[in-house]
Amino acid sequence: MGALIDVVLPALDEADALPGILDAMPEGYRPVVVDNGSRDATALVAAELGAVVVHEPSRGFGAACYAGLLASEAEVVCFMDADGSFDPRQLPMVAEPVRRGSADLVLGARRAEPGSWPWHLRVANRVVVAQLRRVSGVHLGDLGPMRAARRRDLLDLDLADRRSGWPLEMVLAAAAAGWRINEVEVDHHPRIGASKVTGTLRGALRAVSDMSRQLRAHGPSASGSDRAHGSSASGSDRAHGSSASGSDRAHGSSASGSDTVKQHPPG
Repeated sequence: MGALIDVVLPALDEADALPGILDAMPEGYRPVVVDNGSRDATALVAAELGAVVVHEPSRGFGAACYAGLLASEAEVVCFMDADGSFDPRQLPMVAEPVRRGSADLVLGARRAEPGSWPWHLRVANRVVVAQLRRVSGVHLGDLGPMRAARRRDLLDLDLADRRSGWPLEMVLAAAAAGWRINEVEVDHHPRIGASKVTGTLRGALRAVSDMSRQLRAHGPSASGSDRAHGSSASGSDRAHGSSASGSDRAHGSSASGSDTVKQHPPG
């Protein structure tokens, strides 16, 4: 019998964080580690600990997530950063509403521990969710990277961004498709090791650029052509997807022991 849920873990040099993550994976949740060009033993560690390992040499958070989505086999798929900032034991809080059919996309809203979420990334996140609300009508407290949806539905969205715009594009496309979008609070801890993207000025600016492009592409005045081209960095970027790995964005979550879900229908 296959896994109940597949968990895509985009990873770039996360050999130190993976043992704790994989050891805490709930029963019935199958980890799919996407090695996004690591220079350390990320792939070896993941394989030795029983995870499915996918190699995606084209750098980019979206590239890694898409490769993991394609490799997944379960009906419901979760995404979670592989840097130790999330607790896999909270994945059922995110996945169960989707599995039960009460939501189409559930995000984990971060309630960050001290030191886990730099202030400039918190501010940027608030700006993005405010713009998301303006463009799509979806009210979220956080553009959380821990999330769950049905595999077939995600593929049908035809997401094109292969860089840092992937998480935002997913929500924008889901809202446009009329999905029921919810969020729950999950814990967020300081990451293990240094951030490879948003921890650098270049990476942070690239993430801002990618998300700004998504907001423009899905705005009320965007044409069909704008939406098609705005969804990806460019034809070349889509193929070669440079930028963040799954653990390279601000990660986090927020603590909640309950399965209380905030529902945010689009519009």
